[in-house]
Amino acid sequence: MSGWADSLVGTTQDYRPYPEYQDSKVDWLGQVPVHWDVAPVYSRYDVELGKMLDSKRVTGQSSGKYLRNVDVQWNAVNIDDLPEMDFTPSERKRYGLRPGDLLVCEGGEVGRAAIWKGELEECYYQKALHRVRPRLQSETPRFFLFLVRSLATGGVFTAGGNPNTIDQLTAVQLRHYRLPFPPPREQAAIVRFLDRETAKIDALVAKKERLIELLQERRAALIFRAVTRGLDPSRPMGESGVEWLGEIPSDWDVKRMKFAAKLRSGHTPSRQNADYWKECTIPWFGLADVWQIRDGQAEYVVDTSEKISEVGLANSAATLLPKGTVILSRTASVGYSAILGVDMATTQDFVNWICGKSLRPEYLLYVLRAMEQEFRRLTMGSTHQTIYMPDVGSFVTPVPPLVEQDQIVGYIRRERADIEALIRKAIEAIEYVKEYRSALVSAAVTGKIDVREASTAQ
Repeated sequence: MSGWADSLVGTTQDYRPYPEYQDSKVDWLGQVPVHWDVAPVYSRYDVELGKMLDSKRVTGQSSGKYLRNVDVQWNAVNIDDLPEMDFTPSERKRYGLRPGDLLVCEGGEVGRAAIWKGELEECYYQKALHRVRPRLQSETPRFFLFLVRSLATGGVFTAGGNPNTIDQLTAVQLRHYRLPFPPPREQAAIVRFLDRETAKIDALVAKKERLIELLQERRAALIFRAVTRGLDPSRPMGESGVEWLGEIPSDWDVKRMKFAAKLRSGHTPSRQNADYWKECTIPWFGLADVWQIRDGQAEYVVDTSEKISEVGLANSAATLLPKGTVILSRTASVGYSAILGVDMATTQDFVNWICGKSLRPEYLLYVLRAMEQEFRRLTMGSTHQTIYMPDVGSFVTPVPPLVEQDQIVGYIRRERADIEALIRKAIEAIEYVKEYRSALVSAAVTGKIDVREASTAQ
């Protein structure tokens, strides 16, 4: 990729290599600068796996807050609402965290790591985490953090795991990884360089992410304005009587959706009856397929991750919906909509409208996409969010003449195309810059580029 990203971040080829190299004798590492040390982690750092949680032995009499795997993100540690468990005096000494300790995830996103900066006066950690503590003050934990991130993103940790089990980085594995270690002053120089350069890159990414948000807001405003106000700003307007809708052209109708389209709910055939899940040929749209419509770009869906059988369909409340049915996710991933491109069924996580003669599916789709704020108001539940069927039954839609519905849909499609082209361009730029960031970090911490002079440049 060239242009914006290239002109701002360049490539790793902009930096010179070291004058002389030696074979590291580590396959994934290759050659390293001749004056660097290649040594097992245990020779530089003490690795200690956290305490196993035993809820049956919690008394609350000697409890302390502890970090879980989920609390450790890249270069960030969550300290809000931490759980507690009992720690004996010896365990407090063993599992207590000190500023400068590196926390490395054993599983999940293997190798994800952050440095503990002493955010709490007293804190411990669970078994899902490794505490990596430098043996000497001359070591630079932040260099090791950059190194660990390079190994994690490069797949070095997961490549060494058992493919038949969940990816896991054991303490024994971590201790015995042979890694490159520059002299202490050089570690500090590499950290200064990477802190400065990655901060620039992260700022560029944040700027592009904000641009994407603004473009998405523009797209949402475009859709809302078109489906509720029409395309002629000079026409007479009147109150719709619906709070979220506001004023609409005075010659438009307003109807309950269920009166302009047949409302149908999805369903799941019983999982307990194996006969219902044989010879499955009917596409069946569920939450596992929401990724197709999450970004709001696709209008039609034709593929599903799972199918149901004709027997299962006949013996459940599921309905074979015709091509052109408009669907809306109403649980968990609330508010995502599309049009069925082929006949299919949906799970109970979706509500579905089969449009009548007065309503185009494409126009109704954009009405639903204009209702984002209304969906937020109606969504119930904190952990499992849902829009309940009585609320779905009360949904209303403007109903312009069919010719005008077609004109509105055509206008939205044309305007959207330009906006979404800009969004795609921004996403591509972000991907390129993130790849460059990873490449730069990897090249610096493995000695492929010499940044000693660049670390002092302004």
